[in-house]
Amino acid sequence: MRVLIIDDEPVLQDVLSTLLRREGFQVLQAMTAGEGLRQAEDGDVDLVLLDLMLPDKPGIEVLRDLKARDPEVVVVVITAYSSVETAIAAMREGAFHYIAKPFKNQEVVLTVRKGLDQRRLRTENRDLRQRLEGLGTLVWRSPLMEQVIEMVRRAAPSRSNILLTGESGTGKELLARAVHQLSPRAGAPFVVVNTGSVPTDLLESTLFGHMRGAFTGAVANRRGLFEVADTGTIFLDEIGTITPPTQAKLLRVIQEREFIPVGGEQTVKVDVRIIAATNADLPKMVAEGTFREDLFYRLNVITIELPPLRSRREDVLALAGQFLKRYGEENDKPGLALTPRALDVLVGYHWPGNVRQLENVIERAVVLCPEDVIDVDLLPGEVLSPQAAPTAQFPAEGMDLKDAVNAYTRALIEASLARCGGVQRRAAQMLRVRPSTLNEMIRRLGIQETEGS
Repeated sequence: MRVLIIDDEPVLQDVLSTLLRREGFQVLQAMTAGEGLRQAEDGDVDLVLLDLMLPDKPGIEVLRDLKARDPEVVVVVITAYSSVETAIAAMREGAFHYIAKPFKNQEVVLTVRKGLDQRRLRTENRDLRQRLEGLGTLVWRSPLMEQVIEMVRRAAPSRSNILLTGESGTGKELLARAVHQLSPRAGAPFVVVNTGSVPTDLLESTLFGHMRGAFTGAVANRRGLFEVADTGTIFLDEIGTITPPTQAKLLRVIQEREFIPVGGEQTVKVDVRIIAATNADLPKMVAEGTFREDLFYRLNVITIELPPLRSRREDVLALAGQFLKRYGEENDKPGLALTPRALDVLVGYHWPGNVRQLENVIERAVVLCPEDVIDVDLLPGEVLSPQAAPTAQFPAEGMDLKDAVNAYTRALIEASLARCGGVQRRAAQMLRVRPSTLNEMIRRLGIQETEGS
């Protein structure tokens, strides 16, 4: 558990940090409100010991800022006996408790432990609620993903087919599993088919099965995955790769809820919900005649688009924390932490490979980490030098320079806004532009503004 101490008295800082480290806590320290808020932004902080009398900002305002950034952070305020009324006011603003000066060491330890127990219970309750809702594998903090999750909650109970769109690596399969778990079919099979990885001549047999002797190598009857998924859900990833003959057979399954296995004569009836996913432009493929229009509309009853990771940078730290915990446990390295510098790099990177790339970066860092802290030296070169990425991925047919510059500018602005809690004035200072200039760029690029802007 990580405890942040925000207090401008050096002696008090030394006493508290020594006491808490002795009790086994990780301790971060800040002498000013500004430094404390930066520390809270840069790393996962579970509890904050906050002095209400700071030189650069009233403690009550710091409390509000902390709660705005992380509503679940536990804040214990430190105050003089003469300011107990202020401390009580702070509790009305969301503080967990207060400690009056002079305090006893045991009082501090007990209050911190109680506060952390409360946070742990809140986290466990939230995780349990998400698991019960079928969302236990998904992690998000951004408003964009909250909109996606709300769509999932509303669409899941229906029988309608769903089309998931978005760039590769954004987590479409996880979202499909969430839809299944939230649906009345949750107790039935969930079958995954990556249509792009199955050889074209075997895809029809894979989906619909075959009879013995239907083709060379068909030595026995075999059920197709649609039959395996009966009463449940089938997830067809990379749906844009299937051939026209298979498209026609898939259309029949949707319309008639039946199919004929390869080499067979008898129809097989099934009740299967289809969730399809693609990173291709299906409307363009329809216009070009490579994807059936009637099949597109059958699959596209409900469309849910997953935004790329660069558009939801608030999720980077949450996802990194999830992967850090998972791979730390798998590699017998529990308790690993990312340094503030490493967190800065992760949030600032544009993630062309999206969540899948972030997961790979964290797994690599965990495996190579010799101690209990992951710093920038354990991050791969392309993440440390993002300016090199467009060169490495320059398309053979060329590119629109204006679009590329706008995309890079958008990524920088979104990263700075994420670092500054959506406060445009602070983001403008980071980017060394006038606030009016930044505001104009935000409007021109269509960047979604947050409450703090």
